[in-house]
Amino acid sequence: MNEHLFWRDKLLPFTTKSDTIGAWQTLNTIIPLVSLWIAYAYLVESSRWVVVPFTVVLTLFNLRSFVMMHDCGHGSLFKTRRANQIVGFIFGVITGMPQFVWSKNHAFHHNTNGDWVRYGGVFNILSTDRYAKLSEKEKHRYWLLRQPLILIPAGFVYVLFNPRFNWIMGHLTMVTNILRPLVRLDFKGAMQTARAWETNYWKGKSDYLHMTYNNVVLLSLWYMMAQWIGTVDFFLLYVLSTSLAGSVGILLFAIQHNFEDSYATDTARVNHFRAALEGTSMLVLPKVLNWFTADIAYHHVHHLSIAIPNYRLEGCHKEYLEHFAGVKRVYLCDLLGTFDFLLWDTDLQKIVPRAAAR
Repeated sequence: MNEHLFWRDKLLPFTTKSDTIGAWQTLNTIIPLVSLWIAYAYLVESSRWVVVPFTVVLTLFNLRSFVMMHDCGHGSLFKTRRANQIVGFIFGVITGMPQFVWSKNHAFHHNTNGDWVRYGGVFNILSTDRYAKLSEKEKHRYWLLRQPLILIPAGFVYVLFNPRFNWIMGHLTMVTNILRPLVRLDFKGAMQTARAWETNYWKGKSDYLHMTYNNVVLLSLWYMMAQWIGTVDFFLLYVLSTSLAGSVGILLFAIQHNFEDSYATDTARVNHFRAALEGTSMLVLPKVLNWFTADIAYHHVHHLSIAIPNYRLEGCHKEYLEHFAGVKRVYLCDLLGTFDFLLWDTDLQKIVPRAAAR
């Protein structure tokens, strides 16, 4: 039996979706989030220092919201496409990320997992061959941009800045190009430009519409929350918790693919199943953190089948434990170690440490 049929038969029972579980997970994420903001609105009046504990807890709930959004993008949280779209949009607003656009980009990661030529991961890593051709100055810059401190601005840029910047810049360039024929009173030319408009800031009409819906709703909520809580107090907690959730998310994603001897190859030789079992780790977490990350720690199972809902990942892992014995286990103490494994060797077909670089 080939690998595809072998895993298809084993994984199929775990791809069953439950609207009841999906709805419960949605509610037990959103209701605490709303409650935390209500509590913060009242408590911050007595002391701004309450932002510290609220940042910690909201970061965890924002992280969970991101994984919920991720599942909706895969169409795995609920049975119907419509339910996943609606709830995915809501979680996209909560996390600051246009869900439809993000999910399309994320699908590319799944399609190219293990193929480090086409997809260099969150840190856009190089092969040892390409790295060897860099100048000493370029090598220094390579590692400077790939060290733990980069996570501090990375979370903010990823979830808050980029989605707003791309949407605004796309509009500015579009308006600028439409105005050129208008100033010549060429109304037909302006209409043609508008209809045929393409930009690097989004890919097609669907992306644009989803970016617009997300940004309009999110910016409206920002205004209302600032009016209710106070501009400084609202944005202090919001920016801190959302950015930190983004930073932690980036780190979790990295450790689940960038570790010693992780499977790494090129387009011609890539094998989906080896990439899932040898190029994807299992992150061993305390139960409470597994809840806040919606079991995404069972990442090897997720890469075997994106159709498996988060609430069945652990069960699948336990059912076929003997088949997952070789999956790399990583722990919280290993998180920062991922920054040492940001090169891949084309001959060994593995992720290698910095010391292995020539």
